[in-house]
Amino acid sequence: MLWLAFHFRALSIEVFTRVAAVSEPLAVAEKQGGRTWVVACNDAAGACGVRVGMAASAAQALADGLIVRKRDPLAEQESLNGLAVWAGRFTPSVSLAPPDGLLLEISTCLSLHRGLSNLLKQARSGLVEMGYAASLACAPSSHGAWLLAKAGIEKAIREPARLETVLAALPLALLDQPPAVVEGLEKVGARTLGDCLRLPRAGTARRFGQSLIDELDRALGSAPEAHAFFTPPASFERALELPAPVHAAEALLFATRRLLPELEGFLSLRQAGVQELELVCRHERRDPTVVKLGFVKPVRDAGRMQLLLRETLGRARLPAPVFNIALRAPLVLPLAGSNSDLFQARNSEAEGDLLLERLRIRLGQDAVHGIESAADYRPECAWRPCQDLKQATAAGNPHRPLWLLPRPLPCHDGRLKLKSGPERIESGWWDGGDVARDYYVAQDRNGAQLWVYCDRASGEWYVHGVFA
Repeated sequence: MLWLAFHFRALSIEVFTRVAAVSEPLAVAEKQGGRTWVVACNDAAGACGVRVGMAASAAQALADGLIVRKRDPLAEQESLNGLAVWAGRFTPSVSLAPPDGLLLEISTCLSLHRGLSNLLKQARSGLVEMGYAASLACAPSSHGAWLLAKAGIEKAIREPARLETVLAALPLALLDQPPAVVEGLEKVGARTLGDCLRLPRAGTARRFGQSLIDELDRALGSAPEAHAFFTPPASFERALELPAPVHAAEALLFATRRLLPELEGFLSLRQAGVQELELVCRHERRDPTVVKLGFVKPVRDAGRMQLLLRETLGRARLPAPVFNIALRAPLVLPLAGSNSDLFQARNSEAEGDLLLERLRIRLGQDAVHGIESAADYRPECAWRPCQDLKQATAAGNPHRPLWLLPRPLPCHDGRLKLKSGPERIESGWWDGGDVARDYYVAQDRNGAQLWVYCDRASGEWYVHGVFA
């Protein structure tokens, strides 16, 4: 087995800054034991001397203009859940490591992502896109990978012997043990995991508890590990608080980029796609504005969704400033495989779909439609417009042109050379629009291929269509 661990070391800060970076000194504080303590700070605050574990009052004395935000555990948990949904694009075997970590079993999906290095590259790129920072580490055991990630050692270790060597240098403080156990080990001269491993197992277990031995064994991969894999929600809706009210719809585009990778992961995990998205823009003291986005066929590619959102938001008008957005997928549809394909035919089809979607946004839904067959033999009545482009069912016929003239035109351009026919059509007596025609494929003097007919009642000839 091979495990990939993510440690989101600044998650408590990033729930406030992922939409817009904060250049001023910023600290996140939490009340414990009657006092308020700093639990995280950004680089600007760190440069002023602010440290984790410092009293908030002391931090404010050190950093002039320090912004102190109250820790939001609920927002952190929601962010971790969102990250787990996103990680589903890599593997369905995702476990939470609260409050700030994820564990992924990736041995079975490496070939799908063209190797470990490419998977790690995709993971790091996705985190940047969503506004998160993390330490990533790989190891044969999940706990070993987790300890490496917490230590900031971003290595990919596959051999158990090498894992033990690297883990041996880590400090005991990384272990999930009570402070009293760590202090007791330090009193007997153990400062690292390697020091602890060299102690007699039986005596160490009696003095410091069996849980210490069990944790070390799990880290080395010599003891079984139990995991509760993350179950994604049945539907997708993810909200994001904006750092300041937004007045222009185009300005919401950056915020949506933070949410789309999560949606892509959700859809990948479910082998599904969406044909409609809704961006809910919430205002103060008025109903939300819902911006809808439609696709020709189900999609799951975040880049494709981003392109259409750019077009849509560029034409949207907000009735009031927006302080919160939510991205939701009302209906999830089956979509096997991946949106990306190595075959040019599939890529060309996707490009055509994208063109139709962009035209609908620019020209309006009613200006772009498909064609579907109607149960009528009369050519002018044998088709009808179809708003749902994926339902277009008009079948091609090599003896008929794709497009008809708005109305048949009398033939006044000289002699025609008949190449095939006749095809007799007699229909419409029941609705007063009865026709009796003999159709031919003909060629005029300029070489154009025409679809013509002779009206059997009058003997007149008409052009009804032109072949491409």
